[in-house]
Amino acid sequence: MHTFDELVSVVETLRSDQGCSWDRKQTFESLKPCLMEETGEVIEAIDHKDMENLCEELGDLLFHVVIYSQIAREQGYFGLEDVVDVVCEKMIRRHPHVFGDKRALSPEESLDLWNKIKKQEKDKKP
Repeated sequence: MHTFDELVSVVETLRSDQGCSWDRKQTFESLKPCLMEETGEVIEAIDHKDMENLCEELGDLLFHVVIYSQIAREQGYFGLEDVVDVVCEKMIRRHPHVFGDKRALSPEESLDLWNKIKKQEKDKKP
């Protein structure tokens, strides 16, 4: 069974000088149609309750997260570790009823709290 680190290594290899010419030439923009297609295929697998295909399509979507992060690293913007850090921080911050001192909430109250925190974050951005 392969690991997440192996996936990262595969993407680094694909983008390297010894890698795949198609993968090397990809940009944020050129991969957008592929990302949209893979996202649609995830949704389709969910709609059809096709768990085997969902597993495969989620892998394709994960590949996109990793390759986009690799392109960003190559361009000096951020790396995959930053993506993981940002999403962990966000999930912890937006779930104070789980990771903080808020009381247990219903699903509806949880969603309301999420949206309230999200709006506060957006209002703070320039």
